[in-house]
Amino acid sequence: MTKSILADKIAEKMKDLTKKQITIIIDNVFNSMKEALNKGEKIEIRGFGIFKAKQRKSKLARNPKTGQIVQVSDRRAIHFKVGKELHKALNEIKD
Repeated sequence: MTKSILADKIAEKMKDLTKKQITIIIDNVFNSMKEALNKGEKIEIRGFGIFKAKQRKSKLARNPKTGQIVQVSDRRAIHFKVGKELHKALNEIKD
């Protein structure tokens, strides 16, 4: 799902807001999430899941094209842990 499709789906339910207003809200939500993760904060959305930035240590890796060993520097990565309700909804058996 793209941001535009998300805005369309929300606009269908929120008739009193324009698509442009909804897009601004979505942008602000995502920017706030980026800022929080950048500060090292975790984002917990009950029923959906938890986003956390994790520090990855440097390591040696292999370039799959050339087979050459390269040093991969320290970096941060996003970790997502799915919430119980979302996990349950994804695994429901549909008849």
